[in-house]
Amino acid sequence: MSPSELSPSELSPSERVPSPVEVARVASLGGGVIGQSWTALFLAAGKTVTLFDPDPAAEGRVRRAVETAWPALIELGLTTRAEPEGELLVCADARTAVADAQFVQESVPERIELKHRLYAEIEPALAEDAIVASSASGLTLTELQAGWERPDRLVLGHPFNPPHLIPLVEVMGNEQTGDGVVDRARDFYESVGKVTIEVKREVPGHVANRLQAALWREVIHLVNEGVASVDDIDTAISSGPGLRWAAWGPTTLFHLGAGEGGIAAFCERYADSFNRWWDDLGHPHLDEATAARLADGLAATRSGDLDALAAQRDAMIVSAILAAGRVKGAMPSQA
Repeated sequence: MSPSELSPSELSPSERVPSPVEVARVASLGGGVIGQSWTALFLAAGKTVTLFDPDPAAEGRVRRAVETAWPALIELGLTTRAEPEGELLVCADARTAVADAQFVQESVPERIELKHRLYAEIEPALAEDAIVASSASGLTLTELQAGWERPDRLVLGHPFNPPHLIPLVEVMGNEQTGDGVVDRARDFYESVGKVTIEVKREVPGHVANRLQAALWREVIHLVNEGVASVDDIDTAISSGPGLRWAAWGPTTLFHLGAGEGGIAAFCERYADSFNRWWDDLGHPHLDEATAARLADGLAATRSGDLDALAAQRDAMIVSAILAAGRVKGAMPSQA
């Protein structure tokens, strides 16, 4: 008997999951910074979004955040409409929010007991075809799965902040995840303009956070050692390798940096230098003295209004994304 001849209850989880084009209703659980940004993106994709946050003031914050994000979403080509086509429905409880959703993005604070209580509440109310993705950055998928009776529908769907601008989503499943659920989640994210990678083995911090943690560790070491100021080190990144990283990752860039011989020639040519640098990298800890040193270092150059600074950041990110053609509707700029 073919899958098309089976009743919905007889289908496997991967066969029951709707295709991205069939996902018309998305639940957004959590109205904080990450949840606000996800909600804006899903509305831009024409989805009806059911929002739950226990804070009564969350609705106002989310609606303001969507309004603020909308011009950038238009500029990125993620929507052509002056206002959302889909409807934002604010729900009084999480069960109502997920009841008819085909995809659920969970973005509540990173406290495992809080997430487990939420999972216990929503699991009985979920549609059979629903996928639940957690935005968790510090918790592991295994820790999250402990809150489920049936964890086969849960995946890690970790965005980079702010999710409505930064295309990356790190998606992960494991041996408890249903067949095809990771692929379906990636398809859904890509259908709303995201760029996905698959995390194949569980490590704290996933992939991108570990990379930026490694870089920041050396930033802190250089500050502590008096090698350069906080502002100069930030400038060294933003006006140096950061510009290249907006195009491709370091391995591809080093592949180009060696000329005709590619990455093999690069490794042969620079092995001694990199080994020497790696041996000299620092191992600082983010203690109170270090935090104060970083704050003092930023005070002279980044002491202005944080909202204005964030707006400047977002404008630069949008320009970089458009130039690199990283999202649906965005094409590389032509000279």
